[in-house]
Amino acid sequence: MTSFATEQEKFWAGQFGDDYSDRNIGAAWIAANTALFAKILNSTRNVKSVIEFGANIGLNLRAIDTLIAEADLSAVEINEHAAAALSEWGRCDVHAESILEFTPKRQWDLTLIKGVLIHINPDALSQVYDKLHASSSKYICIAEYFNPTPVAMPYRGHEDRLFKRDFAGEMLSRFADLELVDYGFCYHGDPNFPQDDVTWFLLKKK
Repeated sequence: MTSFATEQEKFWAGQFGDDYSDRNIGAAWIAANTALFAKILNSTRNVKSVIEFGANIGLNLRAIDTLIAEADLSAVEINEHAAAALSEWGRCDVHAESILEFTPKRQWDLTLIKGVLIHINPDALSQVYDKLHASSSKYICIAEYFNPTPVAMPYRGHEDRLFKRDFAGEMLSRFADLELVDYGFCYHGDPNFPQDDVTWFLLKKK
């Protein structure tokens, strides 16, 4: 049995993570993600390779795959059930492990994390920030629940499983070579392409 450093990792690697993968699936998700990443990628130049941290079954990467011709895609995913679905898709290099255990051996044009930092143990965020930065040769995209100050929220009946804060702001403060390129908000009530009230930030290495 795999040993994890935090309770949050155990939570997502287990049955809750399996159920999440089975619950969040379908063409509507990919359509909404395609609309979102079309906006984000419009502010980039020459992105050909992407790695996603916490990719789950690949709904974000599948959308990006429709937008970037012959995209070089990679994923880090802790849940074995989700990682197997990613591997079966066959379009990305899958690292089936915890983000905290992942060590990048190369860099990608764009490093992406969406709806994952909110579930990381706050004490481990600095490690994740460092891995996001080290993995990127050009851009970093962060799409998460935003709050100006750190706060913990109940999540589907569980405590200490969802944390809001200014993740992008902390990245900008931590790394002097990063600058803000663009940002936006996705509303759950959008009539065409709803997302889950996430705020996205596109950062670039100077």
